[in-house]
Amino acid sequence: MTSPTAAAPSRRRIVLGALALLTVGSGLLVHATVDGPFGDAAGDALYAVLVYLLAAWVLPHSRMLRPAVVAVAICAGIELFQLTGFPRAWASVFPPSALLLGSGFDVRDILVYTVAICAAAIIDAALTRASARPSPGNAAGRPPEGERPA
Repeated sequence: MTSPTAAAPSRRRIVLGALALLTVGSGLLVHATVDGPFGDAAGDALYAVLVYLLAAWVLPHSRMLRPAVVAVAICAGIELFQLTGFPRAWASVFPPSALLLGSGFDVRDILVYTVAICAAAIIDAALTRASARPSPGNAAGRPPEGERPA
């Protein structure tokens, strides 16, 4: 039997992993179907959300600020790495690498990453806080007024 404190990170990791898979699917769909600046921004935002979800998965006990800072640092680091030219060269040999490392530096991407990660962290914090609150029936150990016990 697991303790309640051990079950919470485990459940959180399952949810984060499922959301990460959905985000990858959404990102690939956007990459394949949406062109232009909106498609670029949406793809960048989904990429950043994925990095946040993975950081939160690795750090399940952390408050939302730590995974957010880690995710922004990773995204900014990868974007700055594009200044070296290596990601573009690697993408010319193995095109799927561009999905992970990009191919050209754009400072606007860092802004999109930061906004998307902040939004993901705020949503994560709100959902975590809401799920941690006991329901009215559970707080007193009895069902809410007007409901029969199961």
